[in-house]
Amino acid sequence: MGSKPYKANKKGAGRHVQLPEYLQACAAWARLKPGPRALYVELKRRYNGSNNGQIILSHRDAAIALNVSRNTVGPYFAELETRGLIMMTRAPYLGPSGIGQASLWALQELPTADGKPATRAFVRWADKKKPHPKTVRARPRNRDAKSEWNNSDGATVLKIVT
Repeated sequence: MGSKPYKANKKGAGRHVQLPEYLQACAAWARLKPGPRALYVELKRRYNGSNNGQIILSHRDAAIALNVSRNTVGPYFAELETRGLIMMTRAPYLGPSGIGQASLWALQELPTADGKPATRAFVRWADKKKPHPKTVRARPRNRDAKSEWNNSDGATVLKIVT
């Protein structure tokens, strides 16, 4: 008996990006704007299963992939780092031959290639709430007192006469 005919030309579903439910349910992801979300998906797309901590993505390549300006992508990276979704493992630098070397990134939901465990700092992220301003109450009106404007010396002064 030969091979099964339905598996003869089947090569799999191809590559895909998986976003786990616990990631999507956390506050760091829920309050994230669409631009940084798209950047995270692009970083996750470049993860091949064994290169976490060594994911190469420059600002220029990210801008091309997201179809935005290079100046727009910088705050996206900063926002993802602040929320604990990614971490820079190597900063960009100018190589010895004068060719720039891009940053290396690590996804915080997965262990890195060198064996460091996943930190999952995004789970502990909390939105910094601005302090509630003190309520300013309206000044009570003194209906018993009579008020009078005094325009002496060109200055306007409120004079209360009781």
